[in-house]
Amino acid sequence: MKKLFTLLLLLFVIAVIIIGGSPYYRAYQLKNAYDAKDGATIAAAIDYEQLRPSINKQLTDNFATTMGQYPLVAELGGDALTEAANEFINQAVVGAITPENIEQLIDTQGQANTATKELAAAWAIASNQIDLKILIRDMIVQRGDVKAVVKNQIQNMMTKQADELEQHVAKGTDSAKPTLSYCGINCFTISGQVKGYPLTIEMQRQGLIDWKIVDVILP
Repeated sequence: MKKLFTLLLLLFVIAVIIIGGSPYYRAYQLKNAYDAKDGATIAAAIDYEQLRPSINKQLTDNFATTMGQYPLVAELGGDALTEAANEFINQAVVGAITPENIEQLIDTQGQANTATKELAAAWAIASNQIDLKILIRDMIVQRGDVKAVVKNQIQNMMTKQADELEQHVAKGTDSAKPTLSYCGINCFTISGQVKGYPLTIEMQRQGLIDWKIVDVILP
């Protein structure tokens, strides 16, 4: 009986170690995949149904905050400006947060295609990088055609952000040792720097030992 109890206790300890250490092993796998430019492994580790809404909400919330800082622009554009910007943000997120695009992004280590450039432009517009002079000028020139105004701002941002992305890819550094920590029984975060950008990745437990990326906190 004593040997049986000891065996059961040993098995319990091993199970706890495996379950408790599973997110650390998953983080290790993801880091190795990133270093090896293995986009397929990282793309397969993402829960897109949770990630897309989170990225979309971060961007639309940031845009609302940005507009709150520029009451004149908000007044000129009205609800139509917010609707047009949010429509573009949603389109950019849907286009960029896909298995195919994530795989390509990792494989090329940040080389931006059209979908990635659009998402970068959405992030820039939402993050208070609006060119106010051009925006106000377009508001006046377009005479209420808000979609045309937003489209012009997007084109400007896509060009600018594409250049910045290339510079970060060329010069930006990655964290050698990301910070790993539990944020709950079924929640785990990986924080560090990717190509010069600070990012926090949140993973969620799937079953006992499998983990999926469900959120990325944008800088």
